[in-house]
Amino acid sequence: MPDASPPGSRPPAGRLLARAVTLRCPRCGARGLFLSWFRMKEHCDRCGFALQRGEAEDYWLGGMMFNIVLSEMLAVIVVAAAVLASWPAVPWNVVWVGAVLLMIGAPFLLYPLSRTTWLAFDLLFRPKHESHYR
Repeated sequence: MPDASPPGSRPPAGRLLARAVTLRCPRCGARGLFLSWFRMKEHCDRCGFALQRGEAEDYWLGGMMFNIVLSEMLAVIVVAAAVLASWPAVPWNVVWVGAVLLMIGAPFLLYPLSRTTWLAFDLLFRPKHESHYR
């Protein structure tokens, strides 16, 4: 459902993050933010929210941080679940190989989620920044 808020305002934090987790525009909830798995559009088609910030090259460092944290959390949860499910006869070689493959693949799988989550956090902490809208 679109957000009727005027440009420069923002939805509540919970709604911002819920939209980000579902790969929607953090501001209005629109779908279709990505041109491909690794490439976002310039702006949200519905509300004009700038998805490509146009700031210094280091803007997406926060998104990379989210990607690393999410990947690490996923790996810990999956490995812990595998160990607990197979206890006491844990196949350590299988767990080790699975963990390595997960740590290589998870950043690629979680890439879109990390981008939208970072946009939501940016909007949460800088709701009226001039670079947010076209």
